[in-house]
Amino acid sequence: MDEASLRWVRCRLVAGHGVASGRAATSPYPAGTIHLQAPYFAARGIDLSPFFAGTLNLEAARGHWRLRDPDARVEALEWTDRHPPETFSFWHCRLRVPAAAGGAVGSAGLAALIYYPHPETKRAHHQAPSCLELLAPWIPGLHPGAELELGVDPRRCRLIDPARLRARLLEFLKFRVLAAQEEFFVAFLVPQPGEAPGPPDPRPCLAPALAALGPSAALDSNRFRTWLQALWPEALDLDDADLLATLELACQLYVN
Repeated sequence: MDEASLRWVRCRLVAGHGVASGRAATSPYPAGTIHLQAPYFAARGIDLSPFFAGTLNLEAARGHWRLRDPDARVEALEWTDRHPPETFSFWHCRLRVPAAAGGAVGSAGLAALIYYPHPETKRAHHQAPSCLELLAPWIPGLHPGAELELGVDPRRCRLIDPARLRARLLEFLKFRVLAAQEEFFVAFLVPQPGEAPGPPDPRPCLAPALAALGPSAALDSNRFRTWLQALWPEALDLDDADLLATLELACQLYVN
């Protein structure tokens, strides 16, 4: 990877669940999940042998991570009979370690790998949105609370501030809602039975009045995303719950 293009993010090492390494006393995988998964990943061209069979849990000081375009992805991996198959993605990165642990903050750092079990396929042991799991060589002397720097490709691994982005989206919607009132929201309604499939009308102001459809009409995040993709794709970094909450707040604030 091109180290000159990396963005360095200060992170704090936090205690994990102890399942990846098998150190948790209650873990159903005493050998650790990484040790068990490694042969399956190797069969798909992903070599984990340079790394310790456990993960470092790095928490960014602020913001939530948004990841896309992984360097490798494994779909529906059946690595255990204890739960359904899981999907995993990986991103190459660099890790700068503190001098006390034998590293130099100003150095190029160690080659590492972001390890991302997709939460929609993972039954338990989820991570906070500000936290990433890393595979790295064994680093002696590291303890929870240590400050490290993570070097990532900013085009594919980014931190966002959801609260700030929601506020900007609300402002973006303001005058569109004020102009169209209830009609603005009709294009984002959940499709009704018998409605023809296809993309939503990108011109909400031309849709029939929302009030005519009843107060129980639900909003569809996919339709809202399609509209945003054309007009303000930056907002797509928000998850579905945030998008719909902002859309509903715009309705409460700006519909007379």
